[in-house]
Order: sequence, then structure tokens, then C-alpha cells
Amino acid sequence: MNIDLSGKTALVTGSTAGIGHAIAKGLAATGASVVVNGRSQAKVDAASGAITKAVPGAKVRGVAADVSTGAGCKALLAALPSVDILINNAGIFEPKGFFDIPDEDWSRFYEVNVMSGVRLSRAYMPGMLTRNWGRIVFISSESGLNIPKEMIHYGMTKTAQLAVARGLAELTRGTAVTVNSVLPGPTMSEGVETFVRDLAKQNGQSVEEAASSFVKQHRPTSLLQRFASVQEIANMVVYVSSMEASATNGAALRVEGGIVQTIA
Repeated sequence: MNIDLSGKTALVTGSTAGIGHAIAKGLAATGASVVVNGRSQAKVDAASGAITKAVPGAKVRGVAADVSTGAGCKALLAALPSVDILINNAGIFEPKGFFDIPDEDWSRFYEVNVMSGVRLSRAYMPGMLTRNWGRIVFISSESGLNIPKEMIHYGMTKTAQLAVARGLAELTRGTAVTVNSVLPGPTMSEGVETFVRDLAKQNGQSVEEAASSFVKQHRPTSLLQRFASVQEIANMVVYVSSMEASATNGAALRVEGGIVQTIA
């Protein structure tokens, strides 16, 4: 399958590193004009430069804006009034026991993980419907289905993303606009790699041993039996953003290595 998104503009929030960066690079390789986003101008510039270097002929630019706030979303919209493809990837996670999670953390996680996508979808989707083509993808998680006891607040936001995405998909009836969710499982992004390195240090293990132990202990139903790579997640996102995915709408697409033990 030769995915060609030439002439389309794609915004990937939280794309200076990790899964978001891999998605931005993957979309750039299809010919899309990609907008990299992050809170720091320096990181945005570095990420944009890295994609330009990795993908010959890539059309990439960056917009620094904190999409976890209404003001940040407004700043992003001022710099980028219209997009064809919106990847709501910006998100945070933190293992913390339920009884130790203060109200402020619940609010912060909801603002970053859920409201960023709500605000940007509300702003960009009307234009997609008017032009009769567009793609919105929420990067959720298998934690939205299997709520992890070590970060219930994170799981709550990932479930909320599934609800928002499905609801928005209902608004696309009869059009060439689609809204879907992609659900990664444990993925070796930069942030997770730091988490795994800390685990390895605490337990006197190698990074590889710590990663393997984490999957076996905390995601024992995994068929993959390892962390996925960021590229493996990006592959699904690039596909669902493509012309070829025109009949995929309102779906929760799992890239979690078989952790979730359900057929549907």
C-alpha cells in the first residue's frame, strides 16, 4: 500500500518526542505537510529539524503552544487556522496510588489528556466537514479499557478520549471525515524509557530485564510479551490518517500487543 498524503496538512500535538514524534515523521514520509507541536520552542525546532534530516524532502514546521490550556490552544489556532489531519497525541502519565492522587492531579490530567483534544477538534472539525475531508485521531491507550490500578487517573482520561472520539464520529455521518482512536499498549517512548531505567535502578536489573519484568507483571496477558516501538504505533496512525482508511470511522483501533482479552 502506497500511502500518499501530499497536499494535506497534519498537526500532531505533543510531537517533539516519543509516539507523537514518530507519528509526525511517518506522516511527513507520506508527503503531508506536518506541523510539530510542543510547549518549548527549542524542542519544537529540534524535533522539526530531526524530521527534516530523516525524511528527504519533508515539509515540516513547528508551532510552540501548550495545548493543555485554552490560551495555548488559541495561540496554536492563530498560527494554524486550518488542518486536514488532527492527531490528538499530547498527554501525560504518572504511576501513583489512588489514595495519593490529589484533586489537582485529576484536573491536570483531564486538561492535558482530554480537553486538549476537545478544544482542537471543536476548532478544526467544522472546516473538515465543510471541505468534506478530514481525519481526527485520538491517541488513547489500552489503559482506557484495562484501567491500571497504579494510575487510575490516567486510565480515566483514556476512557474519556474513547467516548469523545466516538461521539465526534457520529457527527461525520455521510461525509468523508473520520474520527478514530488508536490504543497503544506499553510503548518504549522516551518517557517510558526513563521510567523503565528508574525501575531497573531500583531493582538492580538491566533495562531489558526491567522492561520484560514490567510487561510480565503488569500486563501479563500481553501476546507481544515486550514493549512496542514508537514506530509500530505510528504505522497504525499513518494508515488511519490515509485516504485508504476511508471506511474506518468511529473505531477504537488496538495496537497493544493483544493485552485486551476481548474479541471486539
